[in-house]
Amino acid sequence: MYQYYRSFLVLLLIFSALGTAFAQRVPVIGVMAFESGGGATAADASALYGRVVNELTSWGTLSVLQGDQGVEFIIRGSVARQGANLVLSASTVDASNGRVLNQYSEQGRTANDISVPVFCAKAVERVPLPNYLLGTWQSTINMPDGPVVCIIEFRTDRTARVERYDTWEHKQMNSLRYEGYGMGTYTYMGFANRIITVGGQQIRVDAAFSVSLALEETLPDQTTVNQSGLSIVFNENKTSFRIVNGMLLCGRNYDGPSIHPSEILGFNQFVKIR
Repeated sequence: MYQYYRSFLVLLLIFSALGTAFAQRVPVIGVMAFESGGGATAADASALYGRVVNELTSWGTLSVLQGDQGVEFIIRGSVARQGANLVLSASTVDASNGRVLNQYSEQGRTANDISVPVFCAKAVERVPLPNYLLGTWQSTINMPDGPVVCIIEFRTDRTARVERYDTWEHKQMNSLRYEGYGMGTYTYMGFANRIITVGGQQIRVDAAFSVSLALEETLPDQTTVNQSGLSIVFNENKTSFRIVNGMLLCGRNYDGPSIHPSEILGFNQFVKIR
């Protein structure tokens, strides 16, 4: 009984350590009230401050505070008028040592014309946002002649290892299938939390990514896969995601909807397996 209990504790510690290793740290960022001057009003500064805080908070990849207490990074900004334009200028500072990470600005004729999403993307350019794409993911498309599978690992160095990438073709009632593999690179934009329109429907996405893969042992059309600007939606636990505005192409169907609803086949629903 004691041996069983000790073994159980060892396994529990191992799984806890693994969970910690894959945990995503959420940075804490403080936004100081924006100053106004040079023809800009306090109302302009207050309105832009509120929009910036709301935008950063909506991403879900930052803990956003108003002020500089208990934070890791600080945004300090000011609003001024230059000619016909209103300019919002700011800097992001490392709170631990006061070092300025970057300086940036956005402008428009009025406060409403200033692109707050673009401003916020610049603000966190050098802040280490969590990457919820890290790990190994699997997508499976169930076809009449068996599953078509993709298993891909997204690594911390922005490389991708493709453990399996099935390519498939159905033509004149005959199927071809190859189990490919390969390597590649990817980019992940966790700040790209937006409402986009897909097929006439508005969808709020969690992030965007691009991927470039070089594959072997595939059908000729899929030796390379290059997709950019793919918007994704995660489930609450970040254990699955779907691409809402595209797919990773893997084959074609020439024989009508009885085989597959569309001519183009691609992976767009993924589940985390490791």
